[in-house]
Amino acid sequence: MLVGAVGGCNNPKKRPIQFSIPVKFSLTLLLLCSIATVIYFLPPPPHLSLSASSLPTTTTNTTVREQHHPPPPPHEDDVVLPSGVLKRTFTPHGSAAYAFILMSAYRGGLNTFSIIGLSSKPLHRFSNPSYQCKYIPSNPTTTQNPPVATTTGHKILPDWGFGRVYTAVVITCTFPSPVGLDPPGGQLLLLASTNGGGDTNLNTTDTILALTEPPNTVINPSYYTNPPKYDYLYCGSPLYGDISPQRIREWLSYHARLFGTRSHFVMYDAGGVGKEVLEVLRPWMEKGYRFDAKWMFFFDVDEFVYVVKKNSIRSVTDSVSDFTQIFIQQMSMATNLCLSEDEGATDRKWGFEKLVYRDVKRVGRRDRKYAIQPRNVFATGVHLSQNLAGKSTRQTEGLIKYFHYHGTVADRQDPCRQFHNTTTITVDGNPYVMDTTMRGVAGAVKRFELDTIGPRLQRTRQ
Repeated sequence: MLVGAVGGCNNPKKRPIQFSIPVKFSLTLLLLCSIATVIYFLPPPPHLSLSASSLPTTTTNTTVREQHHPPPPPHEDDVVLPSGVLKRTFTPHGSAAYAFILMSAYRGGLNTFSIIGLSSKPLHRFSNPSYQCKYIPSNPTTTQNPPVATTTGHKILPDWGFGRVYTAVVITCTFPSPVGLDPPGGQLLLLASTNGGGDTNLNTTDTILALTEPPNTVINPSYYTNPPKYDYLYCGSPLYGDISPQRIREWLSYHARLFGTRSHFVMYDAGGVGKEVLEVLRPWMEKGYRFDAKWMFFFDVDEFVYVVKKNSIRSVTDSVSDFTQIFIQQMSMATNLCLSEDEGATDRKWGFEKLVYRDVKRVGRRDRKYAIQPRNVFATGVHLSQNLAGKSTRQTEGLIKYFHYHGTVADRQDPCRQFHNTTTITVDGNPYVMDTTMRGVAGAVKRFELDTIGPRLQRTRQ
């Protein structure tokens, strides 16, 4: 298993932090939260074009008004911090609410690429932005025809229902033939055009350096056709606020055991990975880091995926291998109700071990999380993918589910507030039943942690 911090799960070819031992986990410092939040509160400048790439931003204007663009900010590269965290920078391009904020880009095949970013939501609502992709070889030769490959970029808006100022955008670029192979290396450019918007007389096109492949890049064609090397990848939501290192410790040990050694984890630090949390992640980060997995899971760090008895995670995914996407049913747990027998000894028990009452209130539909086979998916969303090839299924209740301890990861105190010794109770009008499913596996998870990374996390604080 692998643990670490990375800037995006969409990038299987991004150069990762390398570790040496079979269990893999990676952590990358994500700057999206801070950048997007600052931009959100900035007063919209009338004509602002920013580029953090080494190429100048090219602006084409059809209006007769004089444009005054400030110089682009200095280019900043991604850096690996002394802690082992990969710190990413996002580069905004455009005016007011930026036309495009580049987050990452990666090669998906010999002639295909994906570019991931944010874009002004009003721009997409009231206009029809268009995109063009260009690939410039490192050393163009006369044998290439043409030396610069060009294709139309197809946009995907995977999470349109989220956000007001910005929306997530995935641009897919498929060239007519392989690029960057002979000669090796080159640059992928994205030409993002606003196509009107609020002012139909105004159209700007930003030329954005999306990806650079060095001249010595060696691309193995079989990489894109051979089966994935690893089985499972966890892609998590941003971690922010005052997070409990003990809850992260419990969550990580549990899922490292569940997914096994042929897995890795990608976690976003949006300000929540402080020194104590990093110390919990570090032993797992030292176990290694890899991409390229058959299944990718999307859920949060206050949620625990559980495979029904007599099954394993491998048998479950094998049984649904004909589906590109599966949904996982939620078991909502009380976050402050514990057993009377634990009173006075809760500090020695883990959170999912002592929180044993499940909410059974009748509701129309509980949230579900999901897993996908990424090679059949064009883009992913918060709660599902609507851009995929293949089938989806919700019929997984007898195979896999997840227990949700809402908000406990941000509680630095012992979660037990009330103690009960009955199998059914009603608290504040909500009915609960005792469910010791997760309590029953706590001992095995603790032994797994001790056997895998030793006792170094035994003194972790809440």
